[in-house]
Amino acid sequence: MELRTLRFFVAVAEEESFTRAAARLFVAQPAVSQQIRSLERELGETLFDRNPRSVRLTEAGRALLPLATRTLAAADALTAEFASRSALLTGSLSLGTVDGVEHTRLPGLLGSFHRQYPGVTVHLVDGRSSELISRVDDGRLDAAVVALPERSLPDGFRGEVMLEDEMVAVVASDSPLAGRRSIPVEMLDGRTLITYGPDSGLRPWLQAAFDAAGIDFTVRYATNDAALHVALVEAGVGVALSVRTDRALTDNPRVSVLPIAPPLTYRKALVWRTVPEVSRPLRAFLALGPGVAQAQMEQR
Repeated sequence: MELRTLRFFVAVAEEESFTRAAARLFVAQPAVSQQIRSLERELGETLFDRNPRSVRLTEAGRALLPLATRTLAAADALTAEFASRSALLTGSLSLGTVDGVEHTRLPGLLGSFHRQYPGVTVHLVDGRSSELISRVDDGRLDAAVVALPERSLPDGFRGEVMLEDEMVAVVASDSPLAGRRSIPVEMLDGRTLITYGPDSGLRPWLQAAFDAAGIDFTVRYATNDAALHVALVEAGVGVALSVRTDRALTDNPRVSVLPIAPPLTYRKALVWRTVPEVSRPLRAFLALGPGVAQAQMEQR
């Protein structure tokens, strides 16, 4: 039984979907299904009840999940421990960050990293997703948190999802649309749209959604400042398409925030190159694992 197989099992159990687990792990769905079938053969029991709409743990799967989670946590702790024992880690770690990274797990992970490796200097570089991916690709950055592109990442990249978010429509509170529970994307056809600039990693997702609905996507006001999105909506300019988690959208009685139907979701992920071999500071950072920061936050 390999740790990789257990990671696949935990991902399917948490996502309740082979498709979402594959996206989270950045592998093809058949690879996930194959690993789960192999694990079921090895254990001699079915771990998931599968049907076209959902995946649920069986009794055997529920028994395995806490054991697998503890095993993976112990393996990650072991890796981190021996990374620090091998030498007093020094050097630098360069990370790219997009807007909204404060909503991801990155700040917590950096807190854990700083406590374990105070000798490493961390450089944070702001930028847009496409630019940051290019900088990781040519070695100017060790890793970056980006909005995952609609197309696949370049060859040799790996990633860890840090946040799932969605785009929403922002309308004036006195707009006829304000009373709706959601707004179909077709209803945005012909309206004055305010959203992110062409350099934003979110623009391809918006373009794809409008193309799928068969309507024109013409942005009249483009800015990557969500606070300006809201100000323009308040001024009666049009409808903004903004990120739900942005603080500019919260607690403002002058605007209403409406989910878009169908939902326009996207993911932010930490991405890095596997070739050439990652640097020692980055290897130590990755060894912390996605659950370390959350566990430490829950202890405080």
